[in-house]
Amino acid sequence: MRRYSSAGDYLTREIPQDPVICHRPHAAAAAARWFLERFPGHVLYAVKANPSPLIIDALFSAGIRHFDVTSPREIELLRDYASARLYYMNPVKHPAHIRAAYFEHGIRDFALDSRDELEKIIAATDNAQDLNLHVRIGVDNSNSRMPLERKFGAAIDQAPGLLVAARLQADRLGVCFHVGSQAMDPRNYARAIERANRLIRQAGVIVDSLDVGGGFPAAYPGMLSPSLDEYIRVIARAWEESLTSQACELYCEPGRALVADAASVLVNVTLRKGTNLYITDGAYGTLFDAAHFAFPYPAQALRDGRVHSSDHEIEFSLFGPTCDSIDFMPGPFSLPADIGAGDFIEIGQVGAYGQAMHSNFNGFGQRGEIILADRPMMSLFDEPLPAVLEQGIQE
Repeated sequence: MRRYSSAGDYLTREIPQDPVICHRPHAAAAAARWFLERFPGHVLYAVKANPSPLIIDALFSAGIRHFDVTSPREIELLRDYASARLYYMNPVKHPAHIRAAYFEHGIRDFALDSRDELEKIIAATDNAQDLNLHVRIGVDNSNSRMPLERKFGAAIDQAPGLLVAARLQADRLGVCFHVGSQAMDPRNYARAIERANRLIRQAGVIVDSLDVGGGFPAAYPGMLSPSLDEYIRVIARAWEESLTSQACELYCEPGRALVADAASVLVNVTLRKGTNLYITDGAYGTLFDAAHFAFPYPAQALRDGRVHSSDHEIEFSLFGPTCDSIDFMPGPFSLPADIGAGDFIEIGQVGAYGQAMHSNFNGFGQRGEIILADRPMMSLFDEPLPAVLEQGIQE
């Protein structure tokens, strides 16, 4: 994969017709180092956020050794990392996948949120005695941009009995939860930890781990949360005050926060209609969250290989290349008022879920991939740029 100093540097050499994913593995590494230095426990990377081998390798090189996987394909992505520990944290799994994970890949950590799933894990592992079982409980997902509580999480009235049943089968027992993706209020973690402790007391069991899940926010225009340091402080304080803190380990599962900065997408403007721009990527490609959750990604215009800025900017919406009318990104995206067909736009913060949600709908699945050495357009992490990537150099 070729390396460039910036998207503008790339455009002086190539005029792409298809979208181009601009990877910044150094940004993923910076985020990983931040979490590893500050979070008072184990940091698991949620592979679903960005399964690119390039990004996984950057995270591993930065020190991440724990990975949250949800499928056989994600497990395969980690098979060459001998020192990686995998956690099968999908609460509902196919029996064949559980069996393969346990017997072929040596996975011992499994999440569940029901008696049926517990029985399934026991049967698929031939009543194994070395299981680390993580009971997922339902918690409040308010103040998150993507609530997740409808699908997973044992209810309050069922969780204590499930914890007792899991304790009888587990070598190590954990409790886990998820406060929702892009959680904008760190106090939701404290409330979830309080609920977990209440349920543990009701069950009368000893737990070995508490997993606060993901939800740590990334930076987007107009969607700025409290600092990530505040999230860590709130979690650490709630954990230290809990009944479980002296006997158990603490885990977290960031996905978006680790990799949002690690990629942008370079698109071409094919038509302008008023304040609507038609571009070469969209809802069925890299911009899923911008379309379906109205995420206002940072964007900058490029013309003739240079960033095109203007004192007069206006707010635009974007249409993707497919013939589907829901291929629409409302934004708003602030861009120069004179932007038009032939110009390029670099859209940032697509390192989280941009690649994972990409499809070939309508035949628009083609895209290029390059590596850039510059800083992300927005970031919560301040790191020096990689010295090995010099201005104008490509490999």
